Amino acid sequence: MTAVAGKQAELAAAYRHCADIAARHGKSYHLATRLLTPERRPAVHALYAAARTADDLVDVPGADPAGDLADWSRAALADLDTGWSEDPVRLALVDTYRRYAIDVDHLVDFLAAMTSDLTVPGYADLAALDRYMWGSAAVIGLMVLPVLGTAPGVRREEAAPHAIALGEAFQLTNFLRDVGEDVDRGRVYLPADLMAAHGVTREQLAARQHSPGFRELMREMVAITRRRYDDAAPGTPMLARESRDCVRAATALYGGILGEIEKADYRVLDRRVRVSRPRRLAVFARRLTAAQLARVSTTRAKPNSRSSTGA
Repeated sequence: MTAVAGKQAELAAAYRHCADIAARHGKSYHLATRLLTPERRPAVHALYAAARTADDLVDVPGADPAGDLADWSRAALADLDTGWSEDPVRLALVDTYRRYAIDVDHLVDFLAAMTSDLTVPGYADLAALDRYMWGSAAVIGLMVLPVLGTAPGVRREEAAPHAIALGEAFQLTNFLRDVGEDVDRGRVYLPADLMAAHGVTREQLAARQHSPGFRELMREMVAITRRRYDDAAPGTPMLARESRDCVRAATALYGGILGEIEKADYRVLDRRVRVSRPRRLAVFARRLTAAQLARVSTTRAKPNSRSSTGA
């Protein structure tokens, strides 16, 4: 095997490793990515796996979480400079960043947000939470946007605000689903001023005390989150046609978590609500035909590569 072939094999294995991480930890997310074209799918898996790896260094910490995250962060940024990594997740990340010309500052901001999780226990108001979500969520939307591509005539800058809103909507959905788990880690992602307005304390959250005030707090937060989904919606038609059904499926699946929270009467402190597997599969099946038709239509619209190059 030549050196080039060996590098290609190593890179392919790195992408498969990232796909395994996505399949294991992000069932709804991974299912939605199956609607992407084969050339786009590995890059999204790489971005997910990198984010998951950094997040786990904080949420499932070892003996020195700050040191571990700092080491991983330094290594990721150094690997981006050199263009290669011996770590499979970072190798796929490097290739994705270079292939799609993703702004390195997005990764820097994301890693800064993960680092803040080690010391920041909560947020005073929604504005403060939004500042945190710039690094933990908004930049994820901006990372994924170049991979998904935009429709003819649409500049990436036009679609960016909607990608940001969708990243924030997904993040807020996770916050509402995981209130109990997060408070066990010493963090609360519900704005403190809204908690106080509804008479909810951190101690009540830690004690898993469901109350009328908590119900109303969650009702308000669900409404805020749905408005982020509304802000994101105009961005989907701006995407490359063959990427839209993936985003529609992901939005339906994550948005569906909000409906499950409502069905559970906002009781998320002592249970983890989720979209059922039959529901996930139904969303996927509904979008599959549309995604396949979009691929066929896009392929037919492309100029013949052989004739265009004179081959």
